[in-house]
Amino acid sequence: MSTSTTASVSTHILDTSAGRPAGDVAVHLSARTGLEADWQALGGSATDADGRCKDLPALPEGTTHVRLDFDTETYFAKKQAAAQQDAPALRDSENGRPVFFPEVTITFAVVPGEHYHVPLLLNPFGYSVYRGS
Repeated sequence: MSTSTTASVSTHILDTSAGRPAGDVAVHLSARTGLEADWQALGGSATDADGRCKDLPALPEGTTHVRLDFDTETYFAKKQAAAQQDAPALRDSENGRPVFFPEVTITFAVVPGEHYHVPLLLNPFGYSVYRGS
C-alpha cells in the first residue's frame, strides 16, 4: 500500500495466446533511488491462478524507479510440456524453445503516494505492458 512518502506496485499477467490469466509465473521486484543508484532486490512472488501477484514487497522510501522481472520461459515451458500434442506450437517454436522472450523486464518511474498497477499481456512471441488502475 502506498503512503505519502512511498509508492506501491501490483501486477497481473494475461496469457493472450490462451485467453486466460498466467498462473505460477515468478516475478521479482527491484527498486532504486535515482538514475545513478544501484538496483536493490526487494524480493519476489509468483502469480496466482488469476494471474495476480498480491504479495509483492513494499517499496522503500525514496524509491524513484522500479523494475519487475517476469520469468516467462519457465511458464511457457511448463505450458508446452502439458500440451505436447500441440504440433503447431512445437513447429513454430524457434530451435524447439517454447518462447522467444525468456524473460520480460519492465522498468518504470514512480512518485511517492501513487499506486502503480502494471499488467503484462503475454504470448510466446510478444508482450505488451501498460499502467493500469
